[in-house]
Amino acid sequence: MFRQITDTVFASPQIGTDAIAEAKALGIVKIINNRPEGEEDGQPAGAAIEAAARDAGLDYVAIPVTHAGFSQGQVDAMLEALDSAGGPVLAYCRSGTRSTLLWALARAKAGDNPTVIASKAASAGYDVTPVRQLIEMLAAGG
Repeated sequence: MFRQITDTVFASPQIGTDAIAEAKALGIVKIINNRPEGEEDGQPAGAAIEAAARDAGLDYVAIPVTHAGFSQGQVDAMLEALDSAGGPVLAYCRSGTRSTLLWALARAKAGDNPTVIASKAASAGYDVTPVRQLIEMLAAGG
């Protein structure tokens, strides 16, 4: 269920509270929720996942991303969430794609090589083509 993008970043489709134990067993220290509340009927509530994560001693942050796209504030929040984690993170959304794209944008803003970013995402089964131009721009300091 969890796809490993880097040594410290995993992406996943929607998780439930039952996935927290698996995440903790993998050494994950922070859960990043990139899914807006109420996006789909029957979707597990972010508050329930947050409570389960915190009960297990994991940090939790919500950076919801709608299908409308990504904002500078979301990229900055993701970069901060990654940089402050102090260990591996699990980011999730409906399919894991928005989480991976937001990770890619954050890493580009941090100055990572766009080709390396794309390769790491692809090795986890995700395609960054929809945001590749923005990745290039952010990596160039734009």
